[in-house]
Amino acid sequence: MAKPLLEVKNLKKYFPVKKGILNKKEKFVRAVDNVSFEIYNGETLGLVGESGCGKSTTGRMLLKLIEPTDGQIIFQGKDISKMTDDEIRPLRKDIQMIFQDPYASLNPRMTVGEIIAEPLIVHNMYKDSEEMKKRIHELLGMVGLSSYHSVRYPHEFSGGQRQRIGIARALAAKPKLIIADEPVSALDVSIQSQVLNLMQDLQRDLDLTYLFIAHDLSVVEHISDRVGVMYLGKIVEITDKDTLYDNPLHPYTQALLSAVPIPNPRIKKKRIILEGNIPSPLNPPRGCAFHTRCKHAKDICKKIAPEFKEVEDRHFTACHLY
Repeated sequence: MAKPLLEVKNLKKYFPVKKGILNKKEKFVRAVDNVSFEIYNGETLGLVGESGCGKSTTGRMLLKLIEPTDGQIIFQGKDISKMTDDEIRPLRKDIQMIFQDPYASLNPRMTVGEIIAEPLIVHNMYKDSEEMKKRIHELLGMVGLSSYHSVRYPHEFSGGQRQRIGIARALAAKPKLIIADEPVSALDVSIQSQVLNLMQDLQRDLDLTYLFIAHDLSVVEHISDRVGVMYLGKIVEITDKDTLYDNPLHPYTQALLSAVPIPNPRIKKKRIILEGNIPSPLNPPRGCAFHTRCKHAKDICKKIAPEFKEVEDRHFTACHLY
């Protein structure tokens, strides 16, 4: 089997909580807690879960926008988790990000041409201004915009067009891996499919690899090759898309999939209702983090955290039922 483009091993991010007049660090919010996964060249790994489960924090750590507390991030055979800013700078052009909010992620004082040119200038990819201008127009064409849009400002565009500009900026440095942090969640449903189809076309034409972060399981099913499910900072299940949607093993995954609406009203699906609220990452429950909401919970689930293991061919889960 080919080596993964990106390998994440036991990644953790604990945010300190300061209390008292002396700001003593008493507890930590375990935003990401011992996460491991791999992404292979040319594939899309979907990362799903409820809000606050650690998906976006994981994505930002891969770009070193947030420093990990512990663990390894191995990109193309190099461990970037301990690299300094100067050491990682040359690698940043190979890993780019599409942000969730197309309104906040673009500088309102810069033209579209200046926004797309910024990564080209930072990485010194084009010294000649005419060559750079040609590249900007080429990128705009790739995402379905016109060359004359380069002199306009972000406020002159719709949400879908702004996200296309964000995609063009991410493509500018010719990256190998793109981290898409809920790239369509802020868009109208009618526009979401257009942006998703654009991303798939670009992946095919440019041989891109995606980490696609989302909370909408129907969107993830449309674009992903494999899917990882996160709960309270941990990955509880990961396998290929078809296996996950046809045969989910973890009780949390089963509950998530039961909530996905079916277009055909004649098909009835049993809904799994989870009781209680998500525990606080400041004080996660002992043992399996999901046992407080799981109807299958046993005594062992309350005492010992389950091992994340392969229970079927390339189907991994963390559950004492298997």
